[in-house]
Amino acid sequence: MRRFALHPISLSLAIAMGCSPAFAAENKENQDTLETVSVLGNTQTLHKLPGSAHLVSAEELEKFEFVDINRMMRSVPGVYLREEDGYGLRPNIGIRGADGGRSGKISLMEDGVLVAPAPYSAPEAYYFPTAGRLNSIEVLKGPGTLKYGPFTVGGAVNMLSTPIPEASAGSVQLEAGQYGENRLHTYYGSSTETTGWLVETHQQQADGFRDIDRAGSADIAKEDYLVKGRLKSAAGAAYAQQLDIKLQYSEEESGMSYLGLTDADFAADPNRRYGISALDEMQNRHSTVQLNHSIALSDSFSVNTQAYYNKFKRDWFKTSLGSLINDANDGDSDAQAVLDGTMDYEFGIKHNNRNYVSRGVQVSADWALQTGDIAHELEFGVRRHWDEVDRFQPVENYSQVNGALVFNEIVAPSSSNNRVEDASAKSLFIYDQVQMSDALALTATLRYEDVDTTQQRYNDVERTEKGSSTSNSVSEWLPGLGLTYQLNGDWTLLAGVHRGFAPPGGGSSDGEAGDLSTNYEWGARFTADTLRGEVIAFYSDYESSVQNCSVAAPCANGAESGNYALGESEIRGIEASLGSEWVLANGWTLPLTASFTWTDAEISKDSDEYLDSDGENGLAAGDNFAYLPEQVFAVTTGIDSGAAWRVNLTAAYQDEMCVNNSCNRGGSTRFDHTESLWVVDAAAHYDFTDDFVGYLKVDNLLDDQAIVNRAPDGARANRPRTASVGMTYRF
Repeated sequence: MRRFALHPISLSLAIAMGCSPAFAAENKENQDTLETVSVLGNTQTLHKLPGSAHLVSAEELEKFEFVDINRMMRSVPGVYLREEDGYGLRPNIGIRGADGGRSGKISLMEDGVLVAPAPYSAPEAYYFPTAGRLNSIEVLKGPGTLKYGPFTVGGAVNMLSTPIPEASAGSVQLEAGQYGENRLHTYYGSSTETTGWLVETHQQQADGFRDIDRAGSADIAKEDYLVKGRLKSAAGAAYAQQLDIKLQYSEEESGMSYLGLTDADFAADPNRRYGISALDEMQNRHSTVQLNHSIALSDSFSVNTQAYYNKFKRDWFKTSLGSLINDANDGDSDAQAVLDGTMDYEFGIKHNNRNYVSRGVQVSADWALQTGDIAHELEFGVRRHWDEVDRFQPVENYSQVNGALVFNEIVAPSSSNNRVEDASAKSLFIYDQVQMSDALALTATLRYEDVDTTQQRYNDVERTEKGSSTSNSVSEWLPGLGLTYQLNGDWTLLAGVHRGFAPPGGGSSDGEAGDLSTNYEWGARFTADTLRGEVIAFYSDYESSVQNCSVAAPCANGAESGNYALGESEIRGIEASLGSEWVLANGWTLPLTASFTWTDAEISKDSDEYLDSDGENGLAAGDNFAYLPEQVFAVTTGIDSGAAWRVNLTAAYQDEMCVNNSCNRGGSTRFDHTESLWVVDAAAHYDFTDDFVGYLKVDNLLDDQAIVNRAPDGARANRPRTASVGMTYRF
C-alpha cells in the first residue's frame, strides 16, 4: 500500500541537506500500514523538489535544547527573526522579505492546521505554539506554498508536535538555569496494531532577566498539555484508514511589556525596565481540537480530512508610552524623570483584551497515475474556514506618585477598542508533480482564495448601539510553475514562479486587495559524498502590499490599527547553505553547516496618496523596508565522540535594520536603526547510559547584547548570557 502523510508539508517536502535544514520526501513504496508522518530521505524525490524547503529536525533541536523559536529557526536561509521578549513567546518571523511583524505574513501551521489565532481576520500571531514541546519544524518557500495558504508571498512554517510512539515509550526532561529558569517536558505513549495514544506536558517558568525599577523582575509561567489518540484499521482491511484526534491546552502569565528603554539607559543597563511598566502583564489561554482521518481507497489514491477548532483568549495589560521614550531620547529631562519615577505622571494601562476563534475543515486527495511514459503525483484539496476576533479593551488610569503606581479609574473603551472582526474563507488547490523524464520534473499548481471580511464597531459597552462598519470581499486565482533538472548524480537545477497573496485582514475596506506579488526563484543543489550545498536566488515583484498596523508594529503613518498600503515594491535576494561532516581516525565526527541570506528590498513607486507637496512624508520610490536585515548568517559546528559525549557550537549574525521606511533617505540618526549582532550558543551532552543523558547549555556564550528591536516603544536587548543544566531520561 502507498504511504502518505497527514501533515501536509511533511507530505511534499523532503528533508535533505544535513546543514541544519534538510528536506523531507514522501516514501512512495508499498507499506502495510498508514503512517501519520513521513520524514524519510529520498534522493530521487529531493532532486524533483521545485523550490526551497527545509527541516529543523528533532536531532538538530536536541543538539542545543532550545526553547526559543527564534534560536530554533535562525539557521534556515531566507528567514528573518526579530527578537522582542528574549524568550520567543510572540515571535516576529518573516520569509523572503514578507513583513515579519507578529509573523503576520506567513502561513503558520501546527500539524498541518493553521495555528494563528485568526489567520484571515487578524493574522498577527499573538499566540504561538510552545516551542519546547515541538518535535521538528518545516519551512517551505516557492511555488509549493500554494498548496497551503493563505499567505503565499513569503512562505509557510509547519510545526510538528511529538508523534505517538510505535511502542510503549516515554521521556522526562528537567532543566534549571540562571534567572530562575526551569522547565519540565514529559510525555508517554504507546501503540498497538490498531490503536495509539500519547499524553504530554511542557512546563516553563522564569524570573526573567529584566529588572523592573522598584518592583523586582518580570516573571514568566507557561504550561502546555497535549493528548493524542489514534484508531487504525487492521492489516488486510479492504480500505486502510486511520483516525487521529489531538487535544491541546495551554496558558501563560508573563510580565511582558511594550515599554523599552532610551538609548542612554540601554547603554547603562540593557536589562533594566522602568517602574512605570511594573503592572504590565500578559495572560492568555489557548485550546485546540483537531481531527484527522485518512483512507486509502486504492494503492494509488488516498483521501485526507482534517477538522479543527482553535480558541485563544488573551488580555495583555500594558502601558504604551513610546512618546516618553522619544522625548527623552531628544533630551527632554521631564520625560526622563517620568521614566525614572522621580516625577509624578498620569497615564493609562489598557486591557488589550481579545477573544479569538478559528475553525474549519480541509479535505485533500493524493492520486498517483501514469499517462503514457509520464508519471503524475496529483494532489487536490479544499478548505472551508471561519475566524473571528472580538476586542473589548477598557483602560485603567493610574498616577505615578513618588515612584508608586496609584489606581484612579476605569474608562470604557472607545469604538475602535470595542469591535468585532470576522472572516469567512473558501480555498482550493490543484497540484501536479509531473516526471517528464529521468532528469526533468515539472510541478504545476493552482490555488483559489475567496475571502469575505467584516468589522463592526460599537459605541456603548452593552453593544446595543452600532458604530462604523466595514466589509470587504477578495478573490484571487494563484497559479504556480516549478521545474527541476538533474544534470548528473551531483547537481540539480531548479526554477519556479508563482503568484503571491496575503489577505488584507478583517479591518479592510471594500476594494482592498491585500498583498499581491509575482515571485520567482532559481538556483542549484549539489550533493556529493558528505558535502551538500544549495544556492537559490529569489525575486518578488509586489504590485500591492499592505502592512497590518498594530502597537507592536506601527505602520509607516504611525497608525496602530487597521491597514496601510505600501504600494508597489521589489524584493530580491540570495539564499545559500552548505554542510559537511568529517570522520576522524579515532571515530570522532566534526559536522559543519552554514547558511547565508542576502536581501535587498525597496518601494518601487511613489505612493502619491501619502506624499505631501515636499515629498517628505509617506512613501517614495527607493524607500527601504522596515526591519529587514540585508545580511543574515549562521554557522554550526561541534565534535561528537561517537560514544558518551558531544559538544556543539552555533554562531548567528544579523545586520542592523532600519526601523522605518525612510531611514535611507539621508539625515537619519541612530534612533532609526537597530544594531548588528553576533550571538554564540553552546551545548554539551554526556550519555550516562543509553537512556539517561545530562547536558549543560549556555545561550549567548559571549554575553553580547545589542539593540535588536525598537518596537513597540524603545530600545530592547537580546537575551543575556544564560547557563542551564538539564537531564533527559527515556523509558
